[in-house]
Amino acid sequence: MNILLLGSGGREHALAWKMTQSHHCDELYIAPGNPGTAILGTNIALNMLDFATVKAFCIENNISIVVVGPEEPLVKGITDYLMDPATGAWKGFVVGPSANAAQLEGSKAFSKQFMQRHGIPTAAYAEFTAANYEEGKRYIAQHSLPVVLKADGLAAGKGVVIAETHDAALQCFEDMILHQQFGAASSKVVIEQFLTGIEVSVFVLTNGVDYQIIGHAKDYKRIGEGDTGLNTGGMGCVTPVPFIDDVFMQKVEARIIQPTIDGIAKEGLVYNGFVFFGLMNVQGEPFVIEYNCRMGDPETEVVMPRLQTDLVSMFAAMDNGTLADVNINYHEGAFATVMAVSGGYPGDYAKGKTMQIGDTGSSILFHAGTALKENTLVTNGGRVIAVTSKGNSIPEAVNTSAKALENIQFEGMYYRKDIGYEFTN
Repeated sequence: MNILLLGSGGREHALAWKMTQSHHCDELYIAPGNPGTAILGTNIALNMLDFATVKAFCIENNISIVVVGPEEPLVKGITDYLMDPATGAWKGFVVGPSANAAQLEGSKAFSKQFMQRHGIPTAAYAEFTAANYEEGKRYIAQHSLPVVLKADGLAAGKGVVIAETHDAALQCFEDMILHQQFGAASSKVVIEQFLTGIEVSVFVLTNGVDYQIIGHAKDYKRIGEGDTGLNTGGMGCVTPVPFIDDVFMQKVEARIIQPTIDGIAKEGLVYNGFVFFGLMNVQGEPFVIEYNCRMGDPETEVVMPRLQTDLVSMFAAMDNGTLADVNINYHEGAFATVMAVSGGYPGDYAKGKTMQIGDTGSSILFHAGTALKENTLVTNGGRVIAVTSKGNSIPEAVNTSAKALENIQFEGMYYRKDIGYEFTN
């Protein structure tokens, strides 16, 4: 079958890498893709937010499956548009939820209310707008510290602030509500309890009734070693995570995953795709920090190499109602992804730096922010390239990625050398 993958980052490169291993994948198109995906399929200069053009391409090229990488097209309704007969006679299938279902990521308030309705453990919270701004200030003033403030809508991963003092929280609240720091995304703000624990992500594929767990990972957000400095989009990941044992996963499945999928079904949400469960392990008890309606980045770059099961066959099973019958298998060993980033990231950084890639051995390279300029590979983003390696242990996998990175060079290149540091003993 012919497949169209929407997106241009490391997540999409990893999905493309995995899908092309399937004998079900005939032609793979990536829109817009990157130099890494170009090796696996055909990059297409499509604007993924131009739904009409995307659908016309699907019809003209006999596309059977559209896989939506990023969240923005999903929240804006690309699945609804592509699947609507009124917008064109396309008989394919979209891996991605409807706009209503994508509000699990698109609106922090929606997701919190959903969890509350279905008894899913999460941090205590309240939501405020300009209409009850003064009430929000009073709520913050009496709240325990630290306190978490979240812009309700999509804010490119920057809409969450952990305030250590009441003054800082009040200033942040004013910036979001009154000064529209994140535009319409912060016209509503969710204020919630700070949970102390270890973050971990679990990934599920669902048709809105049945589901399969396809992996989990621990992401490292801070720019500096020892988890210091500013938050980023992710500096690396490891899997499997040692503390995610059978007991913990049974709690996650019984208290979080199953109630979430049941809630999706009960509320009639159309959901065929990935659910990203951002969790906090609080002394062995799982709580939901957030839902995402797609795979994570750089988590995809570590989850896909570990997953042994054919991903395209899983998409087909999701479409024909046999998802519950799929057997999920994983490769043995540990996997680690380390991200090389541009100097200055996550602040201001330069693009267009020439890249040299030497012998990286058995490691897998996933392009995140690269481009070709006059047939020369150059940097084109803050997070530039992810290196994923396998080992008998997490330290071995991390060390293999680090050795591969010694043979990748560009001006200002930086990467964390301590990914997985908690699991070195």
